[in-house]
Formats: sequence, C-alpha cells, structure tokens
Amino acid sequence: MKLIEVDHISKVYAGGGGEIRALDGVSLKVAQGEFLAIVGRSGSGKSTLMNMLGCLDTPTDGAYYLEGQNVAHLPEERLSKIRNREIGFVFQGFNLIPDMNALENVELPLRYRGMKKEERKKLSAEALARVGLKGRLTHRPAQMSGGQQQRVAIARAIAASPPIILADEPTGNLDSKSGGEVMQILKKLNGEGRTVVLITHDDRIAAMADRIVRLQDGKIVPS
Repeated sequence: MKLIEVDHISKVYAGGGGEIRALDGVSLKVAQGEFLAIVGRSGSGKSTLMNMLGCLDTPTDGAYYLEGQNVAHLPEERLSKIRNREIGFVFQGFNLIPDMNALENVELPLRYRGMKKEERKKLSAEALARVGLKGRLTHRPAQMSGGQQQRVAIARAIAASPPIILADEPTGNLDSKSGGEVMQILKKLNGEGRTVVLITHDDRIAAMADRIVRLQDGKIVPS
C-alpha cells in the first residue's frame, strides 16, 4: 500500500535575482513499511522535501497524498494535527528542552495530544526503554552523551506509535559508533513495521536503507 505519494511538487522562493526552485517537479511513492533514504548534497532540496513530507511546509505546486488524502494545501491547524498523530520526527540537532529530563522531553508531544498524565508517563518510559535508556529517565540532556540525546529524540518520536518516522540527518552530530547505534534502532523500528524516511548526505548511512532516492538541484536523479 502507498502510504506516501508525492505528485510533481515544486517549491519556489522569491530571491534577489529571481525565483529559486528548491524543488522542481518531484514525484515519489513510499510504501507502507519501507525504509527509504533521500540523499543529496547541501542545497539539493532534500531538507525542503523532508519539510513537505512532514507537513511542516506546503508546496507551491503539486499534490501530496498521505494515506490517500491530499494534504498539500491544508490549513496549518489541520497539518498540525496530522503531524502530531501520523509522523515522528528525529532531527540532527536533537531538539531537546534543556530544563526537562529525558522522560519529560519524551512526554511533551503526548501532552499536546491531551493524553492523561499516567498514560503518557507509561508510554514515554516504555519508549525510552526500547532505545536502551531505561536507567536515564531523570537525566537532563546536559547529563547525556550526544548518542544518548539522539536516542531520547527517537523515543520521543515513537512514543505515540506514529506510522511514519522522518529522520533528518539523525547521525550528523554523532561519532561513528553512536551513529551506528542510532541506525540500528531505526532499522529495528522499521523491522517492526514503521515506515522510515531518512534524509542524509552520507552514502554509507543511506546504504542501510531498502531504497535510495537521490536529489540534485531540486530534482530526483538516477542513483
């Protein structure tokens, strides 16, 4: 089943010297349960595409079908609800709140869903245990290594069991050992049925995915 279908989407920005086409007629299908890597150099359009797939931005032209619904031009309120229920995000910069411990950071999106305190604490603790941080629930980000912080971010992404995980350069700030551990967690989650879309500039990281799509100058090119 096609979970994601992007049909000729473009993203055009107004620049000082004219239009800048960050995406130029990109079409892409992602099956449920697939592990896809989107690869490209800086400026290739991969982060813009990730923002489209994550409903963080809307295209200038084209359609984006998520579970059969065209979400390309929905109002922000609807997109926010879709993001919160359908997509778990993992970013290069971890995006953890320094004054919150690991459990509280993982709980945060569940609060936005209006989940009761006991349930969100249970789900958050379970998610942290799944990424090997059962003993770090009360640690704040500054008390953890980069690899541990990224695992907290993954736990936050999976706590509500979204069908899609979008990982934007998840190993970019990590050493090779920690990066490998993060990739193994993503592989395991994919093996359990999650659809994983990985954004990376690193061909070695991309090689761990089932399929690779390469972007250059806002277009998909042969790998």
